[in-house]
Amino acid sequence: QVQLVESGGGLVQPGGSLRLSCVASKRTFSSYHMGWFRQAPGKEREFVASITWNGASTAYADSVKGRFTISRDNGKNTAYLQMNNLKVEDTAVYYCAGQVAMGGVAIQPEYDYWGQGTRVTVSS
Repeated sequence: QVQLVESGGGLVQPGGSLRLSCVASKRTFSSYHMGWFRQAPGKEREFVASITWNGASTAYADSVKGRFTISRDNGKNTAYLQMNNLKVEDTAVYYCAGQVAMGGVAIQPEYDYWGQGTRVTVSS
């Protein structure tokens, strides 16, 4: 069983930046495709971004394209989500997830491992 632990959330003003990290407990992380999802208050959890095991391919939700960047460092068993130009509507709990066999990048049931989430609040 792989554990994923997110960090980096917090309170930020609109237009600000945060970088979220997701650390995996096992080196098998390097073979997983990784995704970031978020759940805003009163809403369903939604796809944010994904990255293949080798970082060769990424995908983003339309709402974050051009503002968020997903990356990974397999040597550190860590995935990142750099969030720039944050908006109030980005307020949510952000979750990282790992996918053993590549499936639909935005399809939550196709992810095998999930973190507990880190809260991001964008407010002035």
